Amino acid sequence: MGLNCGIVGLPNVGKSTIFRAITSAPAEAANYPFCTIEPNVGVVEVPDDRLYKITEFIKPKKIIPSIVEFVDIAGLVKGASQGEGLGNQFLGHIRQVGAICHVVRCFEDDNIVHVNGKIDPLGDMETINIELCFADLETVEKRMSNLGKLLKSHDKKAKEKAMISKPVLEELKVALENGKSARSLDLDEDQIEAISDLHLITLKKVLYVCNVDEEAVIDGNEHVKKVEEVARKEGAGVVIICGKIESEIADLESMEDKKEFLESIGLEQSGLDKLIREGYDLLGLKTYFTAGEQEVRAWTFENGNKAPQAAGVIHTDFEKGFIKAEVYHCDDLFNFHSEQKVKEAGKFRIEGKEYVVKDGDIMHFRFNV
Repeated sequence: MGLNCGIVGLPNVGKSTIFRAITSAPAEAANYPFCTIEPNVGVVEVPDDRLYKITEFIKPKKIIPSIVEFVDIAGLVKGASQGEGLGNQFLGHIRQVGAICHVVRCFEDDNIVHVNGKIDPLGDMETINIELCFADLETVEKRMSNLGKLLKSHDKKAKEKAMISKPVLEELKVALENGKSARSLDLDEDQIEAISDLHLITLKKVLYVCNVDEEAVIDGNEHVKKVEEVARKEGAGVVIICGKIESEIADLESMEDKKEFLESIGLEQSGLDKLIREGYDLLGLKTYFTAGEQEVRAWTFENGNKAPQAAGVIHTDFEKGFIKAEVYHCDDLFNFHSEQKVKEAGKFRIEGKEYVVKDGDIMHFRFNV
């Protein structure tokens, strides 16, 4: 699974506008369907106040934030699973991402056409979700047609995997035929592992992104409430964002100007910062820091990684030759104001290969290659 978020939705819901604002990259945005054919990819900084707070106590020459990748995927339409609107090509792009940010149009604007002729967030969500279910159904049915051979295989591992996957595939087929996602089945780790090579789209985590007008950016509107209700039932998150406002913020040069603009409209944080942060969390990504005179840097690791794996994020040699990790948490630095005082307080530790890295750890690795 990719460590990136795919931005999906119907045509003209504001995907490319939001992507352009996130990355300040020249993703084409136009008022007609299928403007985006090949997916645009943007690597963006993850907002993290802790990174800059660390520099209050450890003064570096350079500050480097963590990053996450967003992929702007062209608009899906009804019939995409059957190839409508270049659907097969777009669905292929979605299979490659780690999580899905589903943009839903929650604003009225006669100047921007809607592919179905009316503003209907729930109908839009259903259109996308059904097409994704049908695409997965085709994948599941293909695997089921080959299952007989695998069950008779002389390869013990292949046979065992087929035996585990058979009831899972049967359950998936029924759910997908009824327009229910693979996520809705609440499969356990062994079941998910047995079908992992299928790269099912509806098994990916989803974040709904409500694109609203300026009036609804703080409290939302009736459209947003409907989306939130569906998301609650699915166990999915919701972010409210105004693509138009975010485009204006993206055009401002300094952080001071952006902060002043946000304050003028009653916001403490931009919708895009929330979206980036939520996307990062959706992928199961966490952050540890390295801190010294040369640089203070945020490093991305997958939740559950042990110290050697986290060290490998910096360089593969660090993982291969891992000996120990010097560790303390950024909260300890904030409380005691210096690394020396952290040590004096007994919060500075030496950890080995089995240490599970925590979000917010400040680490220095000992290794030998």
